[in-house]
Amino acid sequence: TPPAQRQPAATQQQAPAAGAATAAAQPKRSWMGPIAGLAAGLGLAALFSAFGLGEGFANFVMILLLAAAAFFVFRLIFRRGANTAAQQPARDLQYAGAAAGAAQPARPQQFEAARPLGGGSAPAQSGLDKALASGFDAEGFARQAKLNFIRLQAANDVGNLDDLREFTTPEVFAELCMQLNERKGAEQRTDVVELNAQVIDVAEENDRYVVSVRFTGLLREQADAAPEAFDEIWHLSKPLAGSGGWLIAGIQQSH
Repeated sequence: TPPAQRQPAATQQQAPAAGAATAAAQPKRSWMGPIAGLAAGLGLAALFSAFGLGEGFANFVMILLLAAAAFFVFRLIFRRGANTAAQQPARDLQYAGAAAGAAQPARPQQFEAARPLGGGSAPAQSGLDKALASGFDAEGFARQAKLNFIRLQAANDVGNLDDLREFTTPEVFAELCMQLNERKGAEQRTDVVELNAQVIDVAEENDRYVVSVRFTGLLREQADAAPEAFDEIWHLSKPLAGSGGWLIAGIQQSH
């Protein structure tokens, strides 16, 4: 057979071989490809090349930049979540439970006596400042506390144990009962001539809120007597969780 007739077959054999060689010459895909592309797009590869540094160093710097960006985004999201959580206690601190005392009876057995102010505790204003920054309505709390002050004085005068139990912890209730027994049925009437209230501290301890309110003013305990000045600090407590109302956990004489 003439040689000219065998050339097409030889050409057909060379085509697959050339295709296989081309496929073998293609590099494998690498995860560094996108990073190298970013480095080139930002001009990092050209910059480091000008300083005599290779493409590998540019890719390494790009990885560090991406990691720093991811860390910044994570901190931003975490900070927003923390700020949202910090605003939640302010709603729980409002004196809503006291205004609806009869409709929402408190459960005194949930609490213990409040710790007096002072001692080794933190500065008195630190807890209050934090609560105010979270939206705590100190003036509204003080107004409601004044209403309960008057109601408790009236309950103590007539010996209304139900009202006294509703607004006090077991320890304070026991102390009031002892005072009633010492009166031996003697009539008592307390006229609130002047009453001022101010929230002076807000704290969290033993799974409860403790708000300290300072009461000042004038009281008349006998019809023909002159009003006498008083200065007391009432510690009101409420559980961090649950539907219990505010209870008087301690009464402290300022002077």
